Amino acid sequence: MTDARTALRHLPNALTVARVAAVPFLAGVFFLAEPTKSLAAFLLFTVAALTDFLDGWLARKLRVVSGLGTFLDPIADKLMVGAALILLAWDGRLAGLHVVAGVVILFREIFISGLREFLGNVKVTMPVSRLAKWKTTVQLVAIAVLLGAPLVGAGAGGAHLLGLALLWLAAAMTAITGWQYTAAAWPHLTGPTDAGEDR
Repeated sequence: MTDARTALRHLPNALTVARVAAVPFLAGVFFLAEPTKSLAAFLLFTVAALTDFLDGWLARKLRVVSGLGTFLDPIADKLMVGAALILLAWDGRLAGLHVVAGVVILFREIFISGLREFLGNVKVTMPVSRLAKWKTTVQLVAIAVLLGAPLVGAGAGGAHLLGLALLWLAAAMTAITGWQYTAAAWPHLTGPTDAGEDR
């Protein structure tokens, strides 16, 4: 019983690590032929996305929120989303003007990560907003739809357009939340600080 409880306590972090480990496999399946490629990519990304919600919920439910999990969870999300967007662009499912939506998402994620690191150095916390949580959900659904669109057959065109529409919605939400975080952090960015080196 003790071993089972111990394993359960480590489960949230194990799920987060598994999400990071899934990134190379996601890239690998893009070298397979259709429909295996789309099916494997869709299933892998969807399972990983579900663990994104599950690991945090379990950590809070079991009261085992850890430093490792807090550090690794957002990194795992950004790795999975970033890799998927790059692979979709490489595969041609994200092309033309629609690439801009992907760039907006990647830019915001990298920028806010740097912003959070800076604020952490000056002992300022920036909680995740409700809109940011919805942004993540829409983002994950959009990418999953784009990955699985070829599996729909005759309706692939419609599924692809739905995925692109959701991705643009996610990009808009991404831009808004990025602006909100930047505005909230601006006083700390422009004020005096002794964190880090002089630039």
